[in-house]
Amino acid sequence: MRLLTLIFVILIALLQYPLWLGKGSWLRVWDLNRQITEQKDKNSLLKARNDTLDAEVRDLKQGFAAIEERARNELGMVKQDEVFYQVIEKSNLDVAPSVHQDTNKQ
Repeated sequence: MRLLTLIFVILIALLQYPLWLGKGSWLRVWDLNRQITEQKDKNSLLKARNDTLDAEVRDLKQGFAAIEERARNELGMVKQDEVFYQVIEKSNLDVAPSVHQDTNKQ
């Protein structure tokens, strides 16, 4: 009777091995699900970036408004006969330069 019980225990252990430690084990399935979730998150971020770039490309191909905006913001360009006013906020002002006095003069 003990031998039969031992054989059944060994048989059950052999049947459980692939479930817990084999090629399609629960641990591997859990890890793959975690990797899939991470990849989906990365894909959604990249899709949002691609959609933004696609919209920008369409704007650049279809109209001059986007080109003018880029020229103004990135290159500092203005149209002919246009007056440009630059507003400087107080937080962007530098402290007045200190006056350098030469003490070596006699």
